[in-house]
Amino acid sequence: MILTVTLNAAIDKRYVVEEFREGEVNRVKECAYVPGGKGLNVSKPAAVAGAEVVATGFVGGHAGNYIEESLKAYHVTGDFYHLEAESRSCINIWDEKNQRQTEFLEPGFTVTEEEFQAFAEKFRGLVEQADVVTMSGSVPKGLDGTAYQRLVKIVKDAGKPVILDTSGKLLTMGIEACPTMIKPNIDEIRMLTGKRCDHMEDIIEAAKAVHEKGVEVVAVSLGADGSLAVGKEGVFRATVPKIQAVNTVGCGDSMIAGFALGFAEGAGLEETLRKASAISAAAALREETGFFVLEDMEQLYPQIQIEKIG
Repeated sequence: MILTVTLNAAIDKRYVVEEFREGEVNRVKECAYVPGGKGLNVSKPAAVAGAEVVATGFVGGHAGNYIEESLKAYHVTGDFYHLEAESRSCINIWDEKNQRQTEFLEPGFTVTEEEFQAFAEKFRGLVEQADVVTMSGSVPKGLDGTAYQRLVKIVKDAGKPVILDTSGKLLTMGIEACPTMIKPNIDEIRMLTGKRCDHMEDIIEAAKAVHEKGVEVVAVSLGADGSLAVGKEGVFRATVPKIQAVNTVGCGDSMIAGFALGFAEGAGLEETLRKASAISAAAALREETGFFVLEDMEQLYPQIQIEKIG
């Protein structure tokens, strides 16, 4: 079972308008509501790939009930810690004429230390049933940079692999607990190491530096240039074919799902990177965030080029 953690879950609302006009009334042509948050955008593609997935974290109020209930349509089991305050909404406005999107991200509720500790107890029980755990995204107000650090420690103490995908202080403090894997982008690997990372050799050396401090796999996102992964098996670079991308939002989360699947299956790093890259590329072909079609992934899979650098 893959256990995903979304501490700041949301209802993602996508509004399609003919032309977004600031300061005016905008008529919505189409709208869609889906359970969102980076962790849930890992849950959904992992389930599409056939994994048993349990999603946990915090939800609250009627909105929280909607999030948990709506996950059933994706074959994801919700097992959240419930609060009284309402879960947040995140709004994405797509401007058809200008081909541009605008996002409004609500901050969400505040979580107290007592509530976090209660969640942590629930989390311990879920971890015992999991093959791999993923933690993604921001945290609610009230929690500090130690939130993921403490949760990573729970998973490590249980002897299970854990993937941490976050940024800023949550990342710098989280890696002190030595998660099994992180997936920084170029800016984040610069922040972690203080290296400029202007060239591929510099990026590899920076990833190796983090790996040597106890993170087993450091996968660095290179945007349109693919990704690379550093682990005990060596350094691998993945290049994806050119595709007609429809929606790249959440593709990084889909990649995390691919890595989680690889870890759960006991696959090697090269094979895991290939699968993660194929799922991420397949997700970009579909309008819905955190979703892909197996046929797309299977078609892209043999086109993913993996080069072992060292």
